Amino acid sequence: MDEFPPPADPVRLRARLETVRARIEAACRRAGRSGADVTLVAVTKNRPPADVDALHALGVADVGENRIREALAKAPRTSAPVRWHLVGSLQRNKARKALSLFSAFHSADSPELLEALDRILGEGEPPRAPSPFPVLVQVNVSGEETKHGLAGDDVLPFLERFASLRNLRAAGLMTMAPYSDDPGDARPHFARLAALARDAARHGLLPDPPGLSMGMSGDFETAVEEGATWVRIGSALFT
Repeated sequence: MDEFPPPADPVRLRARLETVRARIEAACRRAGRSGADVTLVAVTKNRPPADVDALHALGVADVGENRIREALAKAPRTSAPVRWHLVGSLQRNKARKALSLFSAFHSADSPELLEALDRILGEGEPPRAPSPFPVLVQVNVSGEETKHGLAGDDVLPFLERFASLRNLRAAGLMTMAPYSDDPGDARPHFARLAALARDAARHGLLPDPPGLSMGMSGDFETAVEEGATWVRIGSALFT
């Protein structure tokens, strides 16, 4: 994406960010958690580089992008030292380009992709990439045919593959709940992902506590209540 819309109004952006942070904190209190346990990943899909700089000035350190091409066009036009997260799908033939920018991937669900990433990182490219590189495994907990991700029964065998990969680490699990006007409808899906992650941690296949990337603008409070450690927020900040 070479052309971007005008930057967000700074006053409105600040207010929306403060509201999102307050809602995260409130959800943490309801769940008996600390707000420090939840990282806000501001998704800047289709937003201009200036919005990344503005978010960083407001204390946002983590930015998410869905598309590699857009992120690579945007990043050189920002001055903020943010951590870039790829929250969309990654094709194996774009792995090298993705590694040149992103600090974490949230959507791995292919053995071939893991092997490609591990091989590229083993070649020393890019030289400043995190080592071992953090990868989250995408799980299709809802079973929707239109969504990417592993079936629940396939999670443990897939995570076992990381034992043979020297340059990657399994940082957690990620999912997308089905769209609904009622955020509560997402709860069983988030609870299922959390249960899968706890089981993987008991087997030594994920950190304890495990990372959970779940929750978007319409359901992030429910996700936080169910244990999310990353929430991916876009429209709640910009629309």
